[in-house]
Amino acid sequence: MAVAAAACGLMLTPVTACGGAQGGQKDDTRAGSAANRKEPAADLKRIPDVGDRLYAQIPENARQVVAVYGEGENSADSTGVLYTKHGATWDTTARWKAHNGRKGWTTDHHEDDKRSPVGVFTLTDAGGALADPGALLPYTRSASIQAPRYWSKPYWHDFDYVIAIDYNRVKGTAPNDPTRPLGQSKGGSIWLHMDHGSGTSACVSLSKSAILTLLRTLDPKQHPVVVMGDKATLRAA
Repeated sequence: MAVAAAACGLMLTPVTACGGAQGGQKDDTRAGSAANRKEPAADLKRIPDVGDRLYAQIPENARQVVAVYGEGENSADSTGVLYTKHGATWDTTARWKAHNGRKGWTTDHHEDDKRSPVGVFTLTDAGGALADPGALLPYTRSASIQAPRYWSKPYWHDFDYVIAIDYNRVKGTAPNDPTRPLGQSKGGSIWLHMDHGSGTSACVSLSKSAILTLLRTLDPKQHPVVVMGDKATLRAA
């Protein structure tokens, strides 16, 4: 895609929607939702099911990790888990259903391959089409982030709130900043954003309540990161 386009963000020209088959947006705000409840502390010594190579890439000062466990290399279904470090152990804070790229995962992501990149990425910036809901990360509200209304209606709210995944982007900029340090062919504008019920172009999508929880919890002072990929690759890496 051209420089003004993005895998999941909206610039000033048409972009590929972070969507696949039609599906309604899901919101796990109901009380006691199993997808969004806080879980008991698990006293984990490390993030579960992440192999040594990827685990070593988690910065030592990171005390918040969003782990995205994909169901399979070619699956769009995944689970997001928020882990918080207390002392030397990790606690499982919350767990949600999620979606990733509609064609699955890749260790060599390229623009428009419809796969999410496997790896460990920092989370430094947030934004959206709506006003700041109380984010701790720097938040940029911009109409340019809004999903265009010529997209199917289930996708209209995808970018109401987003958290930029620091893959091929400049930290400290708005999520839809078009700069691609690795080059345009390596893709970009890969975000955590609101779910429409199916796979994305390359982003990770979660329910509205999950995104709001992350926005109000992920703290730059805790150096949050996302660890993401299909389960087999995460374990083997």
